[in-house]
Amino acid sequence: MITWFAFAFLAQSHFAILGDRTGRAVPEVYEAAWKEIASTHPAFVVTVGDSIEGMDDKHARAEWEALKPVWPRTFKIYQTPGNHDVWDDFSARLFTGETGDATSYSFDAGGAHFIILDNSRTDDLSADQLDFLQKDLEAHRSQSPTLVFFHRPFWLIPLKLRVTNFRLHQLVKQYGVCCVVSGHGHQYQSVMQDGVLYLEVGSSGASLAQAGAAGIGYGDGWFYQYVYATVKGSGVDFEVRELNPPFGRGRVKLLHGGTQPKAPASARPDQR
Repeated sequence: MITWFAFAFLAQSHFAILGDRTGRAVPEVYEAAWKEIASTHPAFVVTVGDSIEGMDDKHARAEWEALKPVWPRTFKIYQTPGNHDVWDDFSARLFTGETGDATSYSFDAGGAHFIILDNSRTDDLSADQLDFLQKDLEAHRSQSPTLVFFHRPFWLIPLKLRVTNFRLHQLVKQYGVCCVVSGHGHQYQSVMQDGVLYLEVGSSGASLAQAGAAGIGYGDGWFYQYVYATVKGSGVDFEVRELNPPFGRGRVKLLHGGTQPKAPASARPDQR
């Protein structure tokens, strides 16, 4: 006889990650992404940036105000600054005023530690941002899993070329970071390096015109999407979910970052 015990007591929590809305937002896609996310009842949502078109101090506040009725009010939204959100000092102050979030900060939620960094005005992470990251990782080194978010995925080309001697990677490897999450490119891509999952979240409303012109699509990561994430022990399961019709076909790609939780002896199959 084989008796299986429930795994329900293993701590799990769910959150979602929203991709770029801009540049060149496609009508109704962003709103559809939020509706699908809300239907999953996440504990909270983290964005990867580029919520407004921006680049214009005069109209930026109105753009932020126009988005607020779309945002669900049943869970907390943590915002990451993108290059369309922050392009000068005024827009940085506006970002904080409109979202309630600083441009760099950290928080604990759902059994995980999250660090939000700002590379909205630089291609990589500045020395100040990397110092912020190192200090936060040191202060929270006993917490796991830890996820690091920033908008521009400058890590993508070096890691695809197997170049790992840049400071970001050395830090996240040293401190056992589970995952690094970015956006910006409107394309889903992922790289696993030295036990760290790097994830570029694709479009949640931003234009995919360049993919269409090149004749590429879902198989290359070009599709409207959001990410549904489940914290499991010291790891995180990710479901990269394509939007349902009319903006997609509801397909799912699965990823895992961090360490898979081990079931206690009482939860393992009992052979009799």
